[in-house]
Amino acid sequence: MKEEKKKGYYPHKHLLGIEGLEPPSINYLLSLSEFFVDNLNKKVTKFDYLKNKTCINLFFENSTRTRTSFELAGKKLGADILNISLESSAIKKGETVLDTAMTLNAMQPDIIVVRHNDAGAVKLLSEKVNCSIINAGDGPHEHPTQASLDALTILRKKKTLSGLKVSICGDVLHSRVARSNIHLLNTLGAEVRIIAPATLIPKNIESLGVKVFYDMKMGLKNVDIIMMLRLQLERMSGSYVPSVREYFRFYGLDREKLNYAKSDALILHPGPMNRGVEIDTELADDIDRSAIFEQVQMGVAVRMACLKALLEENKNGYGRI
Repeated sequence: MKEEKKKGYYPHKHLLGIEGLEPPSINYLLSLSEFFVDNLNKKVTKFDYLKNKTCINLFFENSTRTRTSFELAGKKLGADILNISLESSAIKKGETVLDTAMTLNAMQPDIIVVRHNDAGAVKLLSEKVNCSIINAGDGPHEHPTQASLDALTILRKKKTLSGLKVSICGDVLHSRVARSNIHLLNTLGAEVRIIAPATLIPKNIESLGVKVFYDMKMGLKNVDIIMMLRLQLERMSGSYVPSVREYFRFYGLDREKLNYAKSDALILHPGPMNRGVEIDTELADDIDRSAIFEQVQMGVAVRMACLKALLEENKNGYGRI
């Protein structure tokens, strides 16, 4: 197994979001993720970093990629894994989220991975338990591990984030992925653009340090990275777009719009994809331009890094190697 390079530490008990994290903390998580990617690529699939540790995956929203990759990450690290979904929890019988948290806390887990449909719910849970908490997505607020794997995908292709021009396109209003990526990319020196119809852009989004565009061709001009977002129809309680067909015409990524970006611009999508809605199938499957498959590959390594970083302990507390 390749020797782990000790490049710092993660000084926090929880990972609730990217907002507020300093560059050394983010870079440490990315460096540790690289360590796991390299070893997984060499078919080193078992580690004992989390031996005798218990990890609970508590998902109040449906998930395939995130829950599966967290489960696999924990198992590869040697942890004992317990999966709890909304369907199998006492919340279906009327128990509150806080009561569930207190019940799980009494079982003395070492870490709980939480996905919830309400923004701020994960932070509230973190204040009621003794163990570490990882936010696996809370409503439209944040999704820190997705942003981390997106950053790692870019780094492995472009070698740096600093100075890159990144366009985040689509349903920004309902996207926790967009918010976490904005915080991470800005913190590490990228220039971030937002492209969407006015109905799908949050109020005062410029305060996060982004440039707003309403036209794909203008917003994609000379960018290095194009990050497409899913149109989250299930979170919409009104008419945000005239029709799916109209949306694709103006905001779906196709070859014509892609030509306005740099010739080596990279396409990302957090998944799941709506082919023919936010991205053309041909581009999604273009191995020369699309890094969507690589994003999925990075998921397990990044979540291994986050689990390990939060459970590293010595006399100085959390996070230090």
